[in-house]
Order: sequence, then C-alpha cells, then structure tokens
Amino acid sequence: MKIIMSIRGKVALVTGASSGIGAATARKLATEGAIVGLAARRKDRLDALATEITGAGGKAVALPTDVTDLTSCKAAADALITQFGRIDVLVNNAGLMPLSNVDSLKVDEWQRMVDVNVSGVLNATAAVLPQMIAQHSGHIFNMSSIAGRKVFTGLAVYCATKAAVAAFSDGLRMEIGPKHNIRVTCIQPGALKSELYEQITDATYRRQMDDLAASMTYLDGEDIADTILFALNAPSRMDVAELFVLPTEQGW
Repeated sequence: MKIIMSIRGKVALVTGASSGIGAATARKLATEGAIVGLAARRKDRLDALATEITGAGGKAVALPTDVTDLTSCKAAADALITQFGRIDVLVNNAGLMPLSNVDSLKVDEWQRMVDVNVSGVLNATAAVLPQMIAQHSGHIFNMSSIAGRKVFTGLAVYCATKAAVAAFSDGLRMEIGPKHNIRVTCIQPGALKSELYEQITDATYRRQMDDLAASMTYLDGEDIADTILFALNAPSRMDVAELFVLPTEQGW
C-alpha cells in the first residue's frame, strides 16, 4: 500500500519568498498545514504574504534574509528553530537571471548571479543542515533550471550557475541521504512567468523576452509549488532526485 507522508505541522524555510515560485510555494505549503518561514530581502512583501497566509488560517513568519550572507541565513534558520524547534523543509529558490551576451562584459551582473544563485544555495543549506542532521530528517529542494542542462544564447553565466546547482544537488543527495535520512530534490523548470525578466538590462534581450511572453504559454509559480508538494508527499522509500517541469509547448 502506498503511504503518503503528511507535511501538516512540518516547518519549512522558503528563500525568494517575496514573489513568484517562492511565494506560490509558501502559500501551497501553508495550505497543506506546514509552518512556513518566508525568507527574502523585501520585508514589506514578506509581511504582506505572512498576513495573507495567517488570514487564511495558515502559519507563516516573515524572515528578512539576504541569501548571499551566511550570517543572515543562519539568523533566519535559528529564528525558526527557536520558535518551532525544527526545520523539516528547505526550498532554495532565490535567484537572478539578467540576460546578456558575454562580450557585453556585464561583470557586476555575473558576480551577482554567482552570489545569489550559487552561494545563496550553499549558505541556506549550511544554515539548516545542522538541525536536519540532529533530527535525522529533512528535505532540501534546490531550484535549478532547464538552463542548467541546456545552454542558451545570452544565458551563459546563468546556465553555469544553474548547472552548479544541479551538480551540488546530486552530490548533496549522495552524501547526506543515506547517512542522515535527508532527501534532496533538484527542480528544473522551463520557461516560467516570473519577475526574473524584469532584471534584464540588455535592451535587445528584454525585447526578445517580451515578444516571447506575448506568443507562448508559460509555467507559473503554482505549477512548481505543486511539483514540490508531489516530491514532499512521496513515500519514504522514494528519493525524487530530479524533476524537469516544462511547458507543453516546449519540445526540449
């Protein structure tokens, strides 16, 4: 008989929770009965989302966090542990995607992507892992991308960061899964409606993305939230290591 694992009463930390996938995931987990720590830099958005979730009968705590700062990540994790005694789920979702060709030499944008997309995942993982190891349970979700497996023009650095996330996820799963009973799932979405496109400073690529948005159907944050819930609800004998989630119009 298939056993479904309930997440009711579990404690989750979601980074990048102020919009998009992060906000949708926080709402979904709270609806299913989880206690959700909302981590992002924009405190006003976190406060509004926490109010929305609690108003609907859920439990959420706003935790202003800069994932590029290990101390900030540890403070968010410690706040959840102090209040609720554990952390069962980490959703490493914070990310940036400013498109440009490498010869445009937008070096500051490259560095920011590495800081958020790669170091942010490492920092948040380091912040929650001691607690998960101590309780001998947990589930870590790392948000990679189809761009972590397939390289696109204008996305060389972004693709590199997402490939790093996919590689780290594999290694992390192999190291901590059997030893500490902690599951690791790498989510790899295709084209998705997101505020990521608002970060594009290259005028040509911004026009291209606007044209694509007008001509194709995108995934939305709720699709990825449902995917995360699927993996969370998998029976303990299953390790859902990777999930590709693509719009049906994309034939990759």
